[in-house]
Amino acid sequence: METKINKTLIALACGDITEETTDAIVNAANERLVGGAGVDGAIHRAGGPEIMAECRLIGGCATGQAVITTGGNLRAKYVIHTVGPIYKGGTKSEALFLQSAYKKSLELAREKGLQSISFPAISTGIYGYPLEEAARLALKSCIEFARSNTGIKIIRHILFSRLIYEVYSAELKKLV
Repeated sequence: METKINKTLIALACGDITEETTDAIVNAANERLVGGAGVDGAIHRAGGPEIMAECRLIGGCATGQAVITTGGNLRAKYVIHTVGPIYKGGTKSEALFLQSAYKKSLELAREKGLQSISFPAISTGIYGYPLEEAARLALKSCIEFARSNTGIKIIRHILFSRLIYEVYSAELKKLV
């Protein structure tokens, strides 16, 4: 599924984010940037040690912020590492931190002159964010960015399963 907002194509696809050919892929990282499980581990395994070496130099990333490294052995030239919130019932500003993770990633891509970016479903795995709300906040953040910025031509959401894809599709239909 896809939609055009301003000059930006927002697209949803089922797949493996490590296979993406966009200028950057986004890593759902932890604050220490040390690699981990899920998409974080997959990106580090596929991208090779060069990504971890740059992460060590950076040192860390606060929740809701984003940093950038090489793409290493990935097809994408860059990896934007962002830290989504651990869901604690929705009372600890989780929604603001999740929206910030998307916005900061997009702003960093724009600052670097990148034209395409691919996101996973940030915070929906071991961080426990409810899928429907996470999808709504992710898509809302990307749509708002596309309405006021024209540099990024493609924003893709690469979703690990058909179930996640269906939830994102339903939320996107509500928002556009």
